Amino acid sequence: MRVVVVGHGMSGARLVSELHARDPELDLTVLGAEPHPAYNRILLSAVVAGTVAEADITLVEPAAHRASTRLGTAVVDLDRAARTVWTSDGGRLRYDRLVLATGGRAVLPEIKGLVGDDGSLPDRVAPFRTLDDCRRITALASGARTALVLGGGLLGLEAARGLARRGLAVTVLHAVGHLMDRQLDAAASAVLVDSLASLGVRVELDACTVAVAPDVGRVEAVLADGRRLAGDLLVVACGIRPETDLAVRAGLAVERGVVVDDRMRTSDPRVFAIGDCAEHAGRVTGLLAPAWAQARVAADVITAARPLARYRPTAPVTRLKAAGIDLAAMGDSTRTGGDQVTYADPARGTYAKLVVRDNRLSGAIMIGDNPTVGTVIQMFDRGTPLPPDPRALLLGRWIGGPVPVGAPQASPSLMPDAAVVCQCNTVTKKDLVGCWRGGARTVGDLVAGTRASTGCGSCRDTVEGILGWLRGAEEDVA
Repeated sequence: MRVVVVGHGMSGARLVSELHARDPELDLTVLGAEPHPAYNRILLSAVVAGTVAEADITLVEPAAHRASTRLGTAVVDLDRAARTVWTSDGGRLRYDRLVLATGGRAVLPEIKGLVGDDGSLPDRVAPFRTLDDCRRITALASGARTALVLGGGLLGLEAARGLARRGLAVTVLHAVGHLMDRQLDAAASAVLVDSLASLGVRVELDACTVAVAPDVGRVEAVLADGRRLAGDLLVVACGIRPETDLAVRAGLAVERGVVVDDRMRTSDPRVFAIGDCAEHAGRVTGLLAPAWAQARVAADVITAARPLARYRPTAPVTRLKAAGIDLAAMGDSTRTGGDQVTYADPARGTYAKLVVRDNRLSGAIMIGDNPTVGTVIQMFDRGTPLPPDPRALLLGRWIGGPVPVGAPQASPSLMPDAAVVCQCNTVTKKDLVGCWRGGARTVGDLVAGTRASTGCGSCRDTVEGILGWLRGAEEDVA
């Protein structure tokens, strides 16, 4: 079977590995518009910060060498009747199954002076989406002292924290009244604003940017209230729009993204779509864990390993980790009605909120030093009943009474085998222990054997903790 994958990002690279694991005999071709091998896009902010090298974010998938991979080669046209794609280098490929993993592109708001008539950006302005964008930002940041970041969502804050760690004074311009307004409530945003300020990131809320104007060696953002804020560079991080141009030209069903069913099939059953470009049940996720779950389903269906496999979306968990900030938001976290339990200590940069429905978590926000954040995430994922007094989850300890049956524990020895350690890759404690028993003795071995921490990276501390526990247990036996 000839399978062509359009896109060599995190979704496309994972799909290649999943396909090969199910059928090593596939005739598999991957076309990547970017000239770089697949890389971990989530770690780009660390590259901006200078704490991670470009080489360290390259994704090494076990089956990557077994596919014909063509980098810097975009697909410019698709003939579904002839089952053929045409590439930017003049090539033509036939397929039996085609997978669109085209991802998304940075949103550039309609702001006066932001985009030229020819589509170019001003000299000191850069979007934040790709490795090339990252290189442009770091080049502009070299020798700079101040930076503006347009957008106070997760992407904007990732960019801001990276620039601040380079020593720049950063100002985030957010058009609405609180940060990360899709994941946080106003109270959580207030704590986050203060925490960011302590890291050198100033936040301007309700700051609607209406124009961008070049200055001598600088760039200015003109706000709706007349203020003009200047910086040595301006990073645009206003979200991601699904890349659907190819699907539209091919006549596939497209709404916000390329419309897919539970088997990740588009309106043409020979064409699949996964990741940021795909729209399932009216939703475009833009998150890594769902994209990789979609890759597994698509691989099952394409190879007929599990022809009836279905993608079942789960409520997302959003993580933001920076020096001095640990944030997790999940589920219906912005809900204002119903049963809620909250705790706030703004002086310590701590905020916690549980949204409760039928004695289970339907949403939560955890900011700052919350020792039970891993427990909260697992209880949310698994639908575990809450303890008799939910305040225990906010204050970092169980208050009275026995630990609820099935509740995850902080100590690896007490964690159930089914506890999910890596949300992005659905790696459990049992998987890590099994990898250890198979000979893994370092964090790198565990990562290579299970893929734990290769997504957002927020579980690396837990992986290291389990490794330390396993080493200790082995020494005790010896």
